[in-house]
Amino acid sequence: MFLADMTSPAVQALDRNIPIVIPIAALEQHGQHLPVYTDSLLLGEVVRRAAATAHALFVPLQWLGNSHHHIDYPGTVSAGPRLYLDLLRELAENFLVHGFRRLFFLNGHGGNIIPAKQAIFELRQKYRERDDLLLLFASYWDLARPHKEKEGYVQTEVGHACEWETSMILTLKPELVVGDITKLETVANAYGFDPAYRGWITKERTPTGHIGSPQFATHAKGEHLFASFSSGAVRFIEKMQVWSGRGWD
Repeated sequence: MFLADMTSPAVQALDRNIPIVIPIAALEQHGQHLPVYTDSLLLGEVVRRAAATAHALFVPLQWLGNSHHHIDYPGTVSAGPRLYLDLLRELAENFLVHGFRRLFFLNGHGGNIIPAKQAIFELRQKYRERDDLLLLFASYWDLARPHKEKEGYVQTEVGHACEWETSMILTLKPELVVGDITKLETVANAYGFDPAYRGWITKERTPTGHIGSPQFATHAKGEHLFASFSSGAVRFIEKMQVWSGRGWD
């Protein structure tokens, strides 16, 4: 069910153990061939499919993300990491104030990972006397392994405006894919200086704005990716539902 469609009394009547799913994405450059709303479009479709079967309350998608690493590219709109962390923490806390106990940030943008994890970590510290809270974060692409389910993928992980994301836009809104993607070239999804984490901005990692191999994208891959990721989200929400309400697992 979707929070945006409900009245306040209807929300009040909900079981406080229902999973609350908070989708978070971004508005940022996606190479030279995909729309800036790509992350939000893709997560929105994963949510739409998952909501058809998952028993959960889905919050409206938060399109503003932490995208400062893309800010050199026009069309990118970003909240700084500290501001974004506070936004997410307070967004989640609204549901705690109303008595809900099981919250899940479902993420669709890599730049959101660190601040979102920190937001739920800080919330857990604030409510440390509670033993009935389940505060979770996951990116939708970590809830399934589509490249292991079906042959033909070049990439083994998501990139940026890559084979996976381009395939899903080809499935969802093919008219938004610009130009001949078969002429694009692979940009390695590597940070350098492994195993250390190196601070970076997008333009120093890729001359085109994309990371990965979009030239291998297809509509069929996109449909499979959506099916895999939405099923993974449903399985994860079901795990939240059957949690005992106490304990670590």
